Amino acid sequence: MIKAQNLSKWFGPKLVVDDVSFTVERGEVLGFLGPNGAGKSTTMRMITGFLPPSSGTVEINGHDMAGDGIAARGAIGYLPENAPLYPEMTVASFLCFVAELNGFTGTKKRDAVNRVVEMCYLQPVFHQTIETLSKGYRHRTCFAQAVLADPPVLVLDEPTDGLDPNQKHEVRNLIKQMGQTKAIIISTHILEEVDAVCSRVIIIDRGKLVFNGKPGELRGRSETAGAVTVSVRDKKGAEIADILKSVDNVGKTFVLQETTHGARVRAIPAKAGEAAVGLASAIARKLQGENLFYNELHTEEGRLEEVFRSITVAETAQEGK
Repeated sequence: MIKAQNLSKWFGPKLVVDDVSFTVERGEVLGFLGPNGAGKSTTMRMITGFLPPSSGTVEINGHDMAGDGIAARGAIGYLPENAPLYPEMTVASFLCFVAELNGFTGTKKRDAVNRVVEMCYLQPVFHQTIETLSKGYRHRTCFAQAVLADPPVLVLDEPTDGLDPNQKHEVRNLIKQMGQTKAIIISTHILEEVDAVCSRVIIIDRGKLVFNGKPGELRGRSETAGAVTVSVRDKKGAEIADILKSVDNVGKTFVLQETTHGARVRAIPAKAGEAAVGLASAIARKLQGENLFYNELHTEEGRLEEVFRSITVAETAQEGK
């Protein structure tokens, strides 16, 4: 549904996007991550035809953006970063205007507008002017225009920016629901969004693509992925750490907390992936064999923040050499 090949963008002497390629299939929600200034929004603008690439090509639903731009754009619903709206219009008149731009008339226009008003919970402000709306309702109104024509492709730039926790939950549920039948790209720097809605993730840093895979694969690159945290009573942290080091596939150990009643220790697997499977059971057996009582034992999933930082900082350091 979306095919970006070797996209690059120069602004004068500055290379903002550097040879980026990826695809998005129907039924996928792709999280597009990166630090501020990494080139996310510029890439989104090239995908939607808002900016022409300096080099490379974009295909949307089989249509080349350069050669068949009207058909390509017609397949896209776009939520830009700053939610552009006409402040003097009411929500009703704005959505009717957008429906007419998409060729809807009569009952089809009314039905399309009613559908997105209900979908985006805009009933309380339907007859309000946009300039009087809160940031959350403005964002929802712009989201409504993006999905009004029920396009097969959605490109959403920071879709939950400025929303309160309840509004974020509503929008994420909408995206997950629509992601079952559409191809969706979400540009974000909010890592919790990845867990909430994304089936695949790419990371761009300083204009370059540095990761492309599933959220679980990204999380699996964390040092803590597969680590085991255990709380043991009536033992010093150093003693617990020494016992854990004798378990197969335990590499490093860290004392996380020390109290008068015991300690909390984390064991990092020496080998990740399949080799780490069963480490928690092995540690439990070891503690039982030592007649030690534990009141906490669980496997860590890995931390997206840690991996994101390690990938982007590593790329920056590499370029600085």
